Amino acid sequence: MGFRLPSLIKRRSDVPKGYLVVYVGENEKNRFVIPISYLNQPSIQDLLSQAEQEFGFDHPILGGLTIRCREDVFLYITSRFHRS
Repeated sequence: MGFRLPSLIKRRSDVPKGYLVVYVGENEKNRFVIPISYLNQPSIQDLLSQAEQEFGFDHPILGGLTIRCREDVFLYITSRFHRS
């Protein structure tokens, strides 16, 4: 399973090297800056595949990927990456 990142037209200076911006939420979108290493996680790949099916490569918010899922679900998934 693979996915392609859209080219980020607008780069923000508050995004450190090695990170990317995702907008998460079902209706209201909240901005998260996540490590690129998260893209190796199967659960993030699943979310991005769903976003690709929904939005294609034309994400509605410039400068980041849009993931339509509940914010609490996204936070739960990413919090598991920090556990040892």
